Amino acid sequence: MKRLLRLGAVLAAGLQVAGCYTDFGPVVVEPEPLAHMAAATHIQSGDRVKVVVYGEDTLGGIYDVSPSGTISLPLAGTIRATGRTRSALEADVTRRYAKYLNEPKVTIDVVAFRSFYVLGEAEKPGQYPYTAGLNVLTAISTAGGFTYRASRSSVLIQHPGDVVWKEYPIAASVLISPGDLIRVPERYF
Repeated sequence: MKRLLRLGAVLAAGLQVAGCYTDFGPVVVEPEPLAHMAAATHIQSGDRVKVVVYGEDTLGGIYDVSPSGTISLPLAGTIRATGRTRSALEADVTRRYAKYLNEPKVTIDVVAFRSFYVLGEAEKPGQYPYTAGLNVLTAISTAGGFTYRASRSSVLIQHPGDVVWKEYPIAASVLISPGDLIRVPERYF
């Protein structure tokens, strides 16, 4: 009878602990936090760019990079923007406008990067605008900080295009890139 009671107690404790477990999918532990390589150097879908064609106000404007990775400009048509640097896109737009204008001068600036997302045990999980130099601590504080159940030792980050979550220590040295998903896990005890 004692053996049966012990087995029941172990089973009950196991069920309670199992109820705390959340499956995030594949997770890789990253010992050294590194800035994601395409952090803010390449234009991506969801970014907003400003095109200025000097002397031709009607040809410029602010354009959103479409989900297909393109922008549509007057006269120049649809141009692939995703994965390109500002200077490469400027050169392509200048070349296209050279068919219609004498020596066009074109500048392109990224006005807004795509948002990052905070999930899990943050006070206000959701979508937030990206700013340059953002780290994991400021990203979580933007989302209202930690809930009382949040783990304060590690955070899970999924960079755009990755299929696995990477686990990092919560530190100011962990930089956030545009489009990152940040998941604050639950602590176990």
